[in-house]
Amino acid sequence: MKATAKAHPIQGLVKYHGMRDEQRRMPYHDSISVSTAPSRTKTTVEFDPSLDGDEYVIDGETVEGRGAERIDSVVDHVRELAGIDDPVRFESTNDFPTNIGFGSSSSGFAAAATALVEAAGLDMTHPEISTVARRGSASAARAVTGAFSHLKTGVNDQDCRSERIETDLEDDLRIVAGMVPSYKETEAAHKEAADSHMFQARMAHIQYQISDMRDALYDADFERAFELAEHDSLSLAATTMTGPAGWVYWQPRTIEIFNTVRELRTEEDIPVYFSVDTGASTYVNTTEEYVDRVEEAVADCGVDTRIWEVGGPAEVLDESEALF
Repeated sequence: MKATAKAHPIQGLVKYHGMRDEQRRMPYHDSISVSTAPSRTKTTVEFDPSLDGDEYVIDGETVEGRGAERIDSVVDHVRELAGIDDPVRFESTNDFPTNIGFGSSSSGFAAAATALVEAAGLDMTHPEISTVARRGSASAARAVTGAFSHLKTGVNDQDCRSERIETDLEDDLRIVAGMVPSYKETEAAHKEAADSHMFQARMAHIQYQISDMRDALYDADFERAFELAEHDSLSLAATTMTGPAGWVYWQPRTIEIFNTVRELRTEEDIPVYFSVDTGASTYVNTTEEYVDRVEEAVADCGVDTRIWEVGGPAEVLDESEALF
């Protein structure tokens, strides 16, 4: 009862904010994202009756406190589905920087859910596994189905699950990651989302954003899709910054990247748009033709960069890839 899986993190395009149901992590509204590869999380799990209790290790560090509680929610749900009660040994590694706004919780819980389902002997589709991963992180649901994916809201697992959106943009999209190290607290921001006076304004237009984004993806309209993503990033920030804690995640280099992107667009006529999730680091979306020029410009802002492409769904790996 051992398995290993990998998953790619996600960039939110139309991002969710706030939880309708915190225990099952069901957001107030739909969301759409794209997975970023080759960045990935790899996780090995084993149900082992000889253990005294569950053991969780991420990037060589034992996980305790709230982090362990979030893993518990996924592990316990799989045990319930499979009708087993054996303790779990869990080990995970990331090959990209975590806790700086690049979706490590999405790939982490997507890989965990996929490995746990496989190790428990459950036969589940990617959308079904997405409901397991969602209990750790709502964005992880979309990392399970991969590429461009849509997580629908709802009050049960039949409705609140992720589905993949087929689009010809998958092949041409390139993402320059502008890394601005600055620790962030995404979960805390979600808890107070509804207390912002901007929240109802966001709720009033978010479904239009969802339908417009789906149409843009169906039409493979790069400019339309990523202009929507750029504007959604600003909407999310407005709601986050006007909550009780007044969270401000952006740093000076974040703003510098924003300005650089707009200069590339207006002065060099390059199709390029910025996007941010909860954090200071920035996704810069462009096409294969222009990615080298865009990376050069982003690096000139004084940040480390990586170039990512569209990643596929979470997948089970061969036993030779196990972490233990």
